[in-house]
Amino acid sequence: MAASGLHLQGSRIVLCVCGGIAAYKAVELVRRLGDAGAEVQVVMTANALRFVGTASFQAVSGRSVRSALWDEAAEAAMGHIELARWAGQVLVAPATANTLAKLAHGMADDLVTTLCLATTAPVAVAPAMNHRMWSHPATQANIETLRARGVQVIGPDAGPQACGEFGPGRLREPDAIIAELAQTP
Repeated sequence: MAASGLHLQGSRIVLCVCGGIAAYKAVELVRRLGDAGAEVQVVMTANALRFVGTASFQAVSGRSVRSALWDEAAEAAMGHIELARWAGQVLVAPATANTLAKLAHGMADDLVTTLCLATTAPVAVAPAMNHRMWSHPATQANIETLRARGVQVIGPDAGPQACGEFGPGRLREPDAIIAELAQTP
């Protein structure tokens, strides 16, 4: 189903973009979420900024991108708590093995992980990583921990990977991510 056929009208989604080559797909994800009627606020990790810049996200979301926990202007008003309260849904896509581990263990050392701990909104993760990282027992244990806490896990898909290998670990395509989000209550 095309994302434009889904109705997320009025939904407030915080999209947390983590560092990995799949971060480029997150720009299209923001556009498709907007097409489906959602308001999207993008939050990026420092490593995500190495793969994709904020200008693209700002252009498609119409909002300034947040990337630092210690943003003086935003933090004067407890910006990370403000974002956590604003969110009707938090989506981490792509979710790296590092961020999944931090979330599973309750770490809060950047804006993404702090926001995820502070929100009462539903959280979904869309993993993206090398197939060996995805299959590693530590990653699988972290995924099970997150599922047990009610975190929705979307994907990953199997296929060719940026490293030249093939296997599970590819970020699900934007329309498929949105379709799964739209099905959740």
